[in-house]
Amino acid sequence: MQNKIKEYRESRGISQGKLAELCHVSRQTINAIENNKYAPSLQLAFDLAKQLGVKVDELFYNK
Repeated sequence: MQNKIKEYRESRGISQGKLAELCHVSRQTINAIENNKYAPSLQLAFDLAKQLGVKVDELFYNK
């Protein structure tokens, strides 16, 4: 599964650290998700979508 978290995050001027803080995870977790090295839990996926102002299905897709 691929994601567009980095694109949405950067377009909103949010750092990995700030997004991590908003979602109550580490910056390393955000980095791993953006690089497709870690699949977030459903709850974290919803948190990421909420903080980025998009729907979950806009963030994640099958390649």
